[in-house]
Amino acid sequence: MSWVEIGSESELRELLGEVMPRAVTKERTRLHERDRQWLANSPFCLVATSDADGNCDVSPKGDPAGFVRVLDDTTIAIPDRPGNRRADGFVNVLANPHVGLIFLVPGRNETLRINGRARLVREAPFFDEMIVKGHRPRLALVVEIEQIFFHCAKAFLRSELWRPGTWTPDVLPSHARLVKDVQKVEETLEQLEDYYGESYLRRLYG
Repeated sequence: MSWVEIGSESELRELLGEVMPRAVTKERTRLHERDRQWLANSPFCLVATSDADGNCDVSPKGDPAGFVRVLDDTTIAIPDRPGNRRADGFVNVLANPHVGLIFLVPGRNETLRINGRARLVREAPFFDEMIVKGHRPRLALVVEIEQIFFHCAKAFLRSELWRPGTWTPDVLPSHARLVKDVQKVEETLEQLEDYYGESYLRRLYG
């Protein structure tokens, strides 16, 4: 069978049908108290960005629950932590401020989605409120909210993401083995296993 592509929104709507009314009315532009409660209990989010040409990137961000600071009803701040210094998403934001965020709470099948415009801030008084294990962030992603809503649970229910009985982490090689297999690196497998072992945990904030 040959491929049949969709080339217009009208074709898409003909296939999927019109948007459910409740899916339209759930959109908001300001934080509700329930949104604040969700953010206070979320230890993990995904940040989607794109550059000026539309090339996309999605980056995970994680810290103790409540790591995202609510600055006011339309503004949140996400602290940066030590990483590999690629900064793909941050470079994108400098060229194109539009971002999409998804916030997870472990065990919950719904997610909180926020879309808005972002900027990079290297110093602000609220940085003192984002210290973890003695680490004060060097910069933060500040997002002006343009759209916010709760996303339904179907993707998590279908994937059974939170059901431990479905987890099979050992079906894949260790991260060190993956790195050795797909990258050109000078380190031996043993050196990589050591790097991504106990010492890796000690370097999370430094």
